Amino acid sequence: MDSLAFLCRIAPFRLFIRFLFSVDENPQLAKDCMGLKFSNPVGLAAGFDKDARYLDALSCLGFSHVEVGTVTPRPQVGNPKPRLFRLPADQGLINRMGFNNQGLDAMVERLKYRPKNLIVGGNIGKNKDTPNDQAVHDYVTCFNALYPFVDYFVINVSSPNTPGLRELQEKEPLKRIIKAVLDQKKSKNLTCPVLLKIAPDLTEGQLDDILDIAKTEGLSGIISTNTTISRAGLKTPRAEIEAIGNGGLSGKPLQAHSNEVLEYLAGRRHEGLILVGVGGIFTGPDALNKLDAGADLVQVYTGFIYEGPSMLVNICRCLLERKA
Repeated sequence: MDSLAFLCRIAPFRLFIRFLFSVDENPQLAKDCMGLKFSNPVGLAAGFDKDARYLDALSCLGFSHVEVGTVTPRPQVGNPKPRLFRLPADQGLINRMGFNNQGLDAMVERLKYRPKNLIVGGNIGKNKDTPNDQAVHDYVTCFNALYPFVDYFVINVSSPNTPGLRELQEKEPLKRIIKAVLDQKKSKNLTCPVLLKIAPDLTEGQLDDILDIAKTEGLSGIISTNTTISRAGLKTPRAEIEAIGNGGLSGKPLQAHSNEVLEYLAGRRHEGLILVGVGGIFTGPDALNKLDAGADLVQVYTGFIYEGPSMLVNICRCLLERKA
């Protein structure tokens, strides 16, 4: 990514990279969503560009939107290394990064110079040492610092790698966080959409609670889903998985279950609630499955790691073939 970012600062190389990998703007791919105009439905999920370092380079690859973060108010180093592991036999990743990031101030400075032709989302979280009963303050702090510089927000309470974070997905603490962020939005008379990113490991009752909160509080959408703590059905030897240890699993092993969660939400959502499908997208048919399951937009992460920059062009070509 550092090499790509360097090349994209040199005009001839930038044009060549766009020629190779960028998706030509096509009205058939464009999507109006949450008051924003996406050039195509495919974006890059949070966790890849944690500190908004690569937005220019990623825009050259044709993503319609990039979600930066997860960012926390104060910088933090994350969990001890090694903390990211490939599972080639499963086309998956296990990570326990732990919201490693340079903090709000560093991100704001970079976002002042963000590309204008790219939709940027801000994925916000709490610092590891912030107690859950004070987490609201961290989310509000992030929102207030970033709203002049991003196009939409994502409240992240679903990473398995910050101790106790997923407890904030329970109905009452979740409602407090969402209400606090949306109250800030209303008090400033802002229009930026606010979404919630959820785990795939929730019960149907918890999903129903989230849908209820989304409706009553006025959330713009739900991103479904984050990584899973499940290790079911992996081809990688059990001893290797146990040696890796804790972390969130992403990629192909997550695909089927994340689609099930997406379908459940789509079948029960209220009118106007946007769904973003994430989890196991490697190919055009994978993206189509998400859209058919009810997603309005899709995001990639692990597939991008395995397939490389040509993945986005291939997905968009497949979407256009469907429309033809």
